[in-house]
Amino acid sequence: MYMSAGMRKVANTVVQAFLAGVGRLDKSLSPSITVSRLRKHHFTAADCIHLFHIANAAFWLYLMQEPSFPLKLVIPVMWSLALLVPLTSQFFLPATPVFMWLITYYSSRFIPTPWRPDISVSLLPTLESVLYGANISDILTRFTHPILDILAWLPYGVGHFSIPFFVAAFLWLFRSKESLHLWARTFGYLNFTGVVIQILFPCAAPWYEIIHGLTPANYTMKGSPGGLGRIDSLLGTSAYTVGFSNAPVVFGAFPSLHAACATIEALFMSHFFPQTTRYVWIYTGVLYWATMYLTHHYLIDVVSGACLAIAFFYLFLPDNLRGDAALASPSALANQRSKYEAYDLDPADASAFELSDASSDEEMDITYRSPNPGQTLSGVVASVPKNQSEAGKKSHRHTASIASLIRGEERSAEDGWSPVSATFTGPSARGETRR
Repeated sequence: MYMSAGMRKVANTVVQAFLAGVGRLDKSLSPSITVSRLRKHHFTAADCIHLFHIANAAFWLYLMQEPSFPLKLVIPVMWSLALLVPLTSQFFLPATPVFMWLITYYSSRFIPTPWRPDISVSLLPTLESVLYGANISDILTRFTHPILDILAWLPYGVGHFSIPFFVAAFLWLFRSKESLHLWARTFGYLNFTGVVIQILFPCAAPWYEIIHGLTPANYTMKGSPGGLGRIDSLLGTSAYTVGFSNAPVVFGAFPSLHAACATIEALFMSHFFPQTTRYVWIYTGVLYWATMYLTHHYLIDVVSGACLAIAFFYLFLPDNLRGDAALASPSALANQRSKYEAYDLDPADASAFELSDASSDEEMDITYRSPNPGQTLSGVVASVPKNQSEAGKKSHRHTASIASLIRGEERSAEDGWSPVSATFTGPSARGETRR
């Protein structure tokens, strides 16, 4: 099977970018390097966010029942080891907000029932009817077809779990390290905030209304795959039925994190890769429809999730990644590094690498350099003009005097000097002199 020239070019570009990305990685396995960097780090108020990460992890580890104590202590131990090794810390440290979201989502199932708020069953469909004049999600589910099921399943059941990794890979390969860290930070805090809202404000999804009507819900009820149950029937599996039935957050309709994730992915791709704008927003629109077609969200959930993603994107986007700076490749940014960054030096220790000054204050004039080694200069005295300007006095002591070069015609070849003039002489084809 032969690839076209365009496909070969794309494949070669990806391979070269991957090799360059691997070359940029810190491959050290010594924890002492991390400890040394930590000692040299200048702590600021922004570093207090790590205290919040630690407190959040401690709270959910305390509630966690599976795995039980002491097995669950393996989680912080492994996390600490991953942060100590430079090879792994360059991935795990920026991804801390993502892991904070994951532990919050997983451990929320262990929240004691007395701590949980009441579940809202009728609020979302009522708001949707008031704001939009009808129950839009109910209208979209009245007609189903296997082709529509597959079209909805691809973004909702496949793309939602895989595309975040593709966005991270593209940013790592073709954009700056800061953009990849921004993606991990924004994506993690966005999902963490969404899960916290779902825990504090639990709401039933459309599938609950279809199965149970508007009867009160309780936390002993299992989740439902909704329209994804038809995908299980088509594929002959029970993956989505089992997964959604045992979901940690059963009543997490508001806001829609499927819509939020698709929106933040589209914003990042269109910002850092403008050529993909049309395609990523088409995908996002299809996913918006899929969340309602598969009876997992109301329209108000989709709108709130998209608004939350937009707010987080512009809240976290720094000024140095706006405009054309967002399109800079890793190689372009590497060329802009200072000499201290290029050689991993501390600017405070730069004096040890500076050239020493001359031992004498005497000016050194190198305007004359004989082309014949061993020949001495006779009759030529090189000196610095007394009427030299103040700016000239501050110039480098080893810089040739242009004025002396201009007066080169006054010196003869007998002194070993080759005059530089506006014209050059050389033998012509007929042995004559030409100018």
